[in-house]
Amino acid sequence: MTLIEISIEYRARATVLRQRLRELQAQLPELDPDQRSTMEGRIRMLTVMWREARDLAVLCERYYDRGYRRNGKYTL
Repeated sequence: MTLIEISIEYRARATVLRQRLRELQAQLPELDPDQRSTMEGRIRMLTVMWREARDLAVLCERYYDRGYRRNGKYTL
């Protein structure tokens, strides 16, 4: 599997995560305080997963581009 193929997979996963985040955020006003707290924790976790998938998609897409300044979070 090439880095471009991997980036496509990351981008697809990021899209699915973003869609699910929107669905959960739309449900927040209808929940009672206990459920709301649980849902907010879930939303925070999914937000982290979405950002990482999005960032890794860009990193894989542009890994071999000259002049691309890589995200320091994902380099050694």
